[in-house]
Amino acid sequence: MQTRNKPLSDISNLFASAVGAAKGVGDELKAVTRSQAEKFIADMDLVTREEHDVLKARLDVMQAELDSLKSASKPTRARKAAPKRRTTQSDKKT
Repeated sequence: MQTRNKPLSDISNLFASAVGAAKGVGDELKAVTRSQAEKFIADMDLVTREEHDVLKARLDVMQAELDSLKSASKPTRARKAAPKRRTTQSDKKT
């Protein structure tokens, strides 16, 4: 028959309780830290991913419109005429 050692059983229970308490404290610390981080981020007035994506799509559309307006407003370049040749005294004699 196996007998339980009372002091060993008490120490084992104490450690089990300590581990449970430490886990509870760790979970509480994690929750408080997460809450503080969320509050800090909310105070920074950052945009959400959805807002960012909407604004980026609008910017892309506006950039495309601007590019098409620029290409439509460029005048077609006419060919440059060859520069006139200067006449010299020797050209006039011949």
